[in-house]
Amino acid sequence: MWAGCALAVLAWYGCVKWLPIDAFNRLPDPVTVVVEWFNPDPDYGLSVFTADYYLHIWYSTYRAFTAFALAVVLGVPLGILMGWRVRINEFASALLGLLRPIPPLAWVPIAILVFPGDEPAVIFVTSLVAFFATTMNTLLGVRSIDPDYFRAARCLGASPRDVLTDIIIPGALPSIFTGFQIAMGAAWFSLVAGEMIAAQYGLGFMILESYNLVQYPTIIIMMVTLGIVGYASSAAIRLAGKRLMRWREESLGLSAI
Repeated sequence: MWAGCALAVLAWYGCVKWLPIDAFNRLPDPVTVVVEWFNPDPDYGLSVFTADYYLHIWYSTYRAFTAFALAVVLGVPLGILMGWRVRINEFASALLGLLRPIPPLAWVPIAILVFPGDEPAVIFVTSLVAFFATTMNTLLGVRSIDPDYFRAARCLGASPRDVLTDIIIPGALPSIFTGFQIAMGAAWFSLVAGEMIAAQYGLGFMILESYNLVQYPTIIIMMVTLGIVGYASSAAIRLAGKRLMRWREESLGLSAI
């Protein structure tokens, strides 16, 4: 992992410093970015030593996790119902299939018109892609459950609640957590699009603002920060999923691998 990162930084430095291409020469090299990032008195006003840097991180993290939570609360029940009940799937699948290809940026004008203030609009746009990812992976998880489990439950007189808690949720949980990881990543890149248009704080807002002010090192700093925070968010979900599904690893004999 570290070797791959070092190779990428070296390639970045080489493109900026050694290639005779104007497009690359306009970019800041890694040394310039690192010096600005860890400068107690940054030239462009943002570094690890400034309060505004963490304020932008806080706003973006708050929006991303709020949108993710909204996607989970709405997407998981809908995905379970679509996979469990044929009528609900027939009712909702066409609408989801129509709305899912619409990119987040296309929703920004509608969100600004419908929701008061910047925060609800940005959170709405951020939650859309995460909602679709959560719903579709939950649906896939329910459909992947062996039908014999449902037939056995009916033969044993299980109630719908028993089927839900003992068959559907445990059986779909691996796909649900896969959807969570995809949804968190989707929330972050949708967030940047929303913040660039309808926000006054956040990492996405600062990327666009730094471009307008010709502060190119700050653009790279915000992009790398976005990658670090997004990676940490997905890693936390992955860790939670492993702990909650330890029983599955043990049943498959993977706990010792």
